Amino acid sequence: MHRVSDISVEADIIQANKAIAERNRKILEDNNVVGFDISGAIGSGKSSLIEEAVKALDLRTGVVAGDVLAKFDAERFKKLGVPTVPLNTGKECHLDAHIVSHALEELPLESLDVVFFENVGNLICPTDFDIGAHRRIIVVSVTEGDDIVEKHPMIFLKSQFAVINKIDIAEFVEASAEKMAEDAKRINPHIDVLLTSVRKKVNIDAWVEYLIRTVKEI
Repeated sequence: MHRVSDISVEADIIQANKAIAERNRKILEDNNVVGFDISGAIGSGKSSLIEEAVKALDLRTGVVAGDVLAKFDAERFKKLGVPTVPLNTGKECHLDAHIVSHALEELPLESLDVVFFENVGNLICPTDFDIGAHRRIIVVSVTEGDDIVEKHPMIFLKSQFAVINKIDIAEFVEASAEKMAEDAKRINPHIDVLLTSVRKKVNIDAWVEYLIRTVKEI
């Protein structure tokens, strides 16, 4: 009986989050803003990819930086001169729609075209929590091992785009970026996959082009 109650509570939380996420999405759309949920492991390069996008996009961008202690990444984005809201999640290992709704209140949405939501570095916790973004992008790096994708299938199944980052050091960590991409496509045949190196500027143009294309589609 106790286990049935636990499942019911979890289902209620997910359902309540979904309702708030839909409201968040409508707020973005009412302001003609496209939201990207950038999820991924710690150290995968989420912040660096967002920085590259902010610098390259000819669009008005804002960032919501989510982390256990968000000020460090938030400062990186503020230095680029874009509106940034740090979201400290404390013990929580993911952003949820409720905390994001408060961040939206602090952003000048009427003056933005794109908002990047940098999720907490985790490949499990964010999976079931829609935050109201239009696309979820999952970022992993070769330093995590080339079995990282197949070990975390659900986050790839629930993402629309995957970035395999730091490919310039794949040989030094004995990882195959190609295998990681193949695993992602096997798990989710509809996902688009891009191999990148922020440090060597490999496929950063393609990363920016994907964002531009998606903004136009939405």
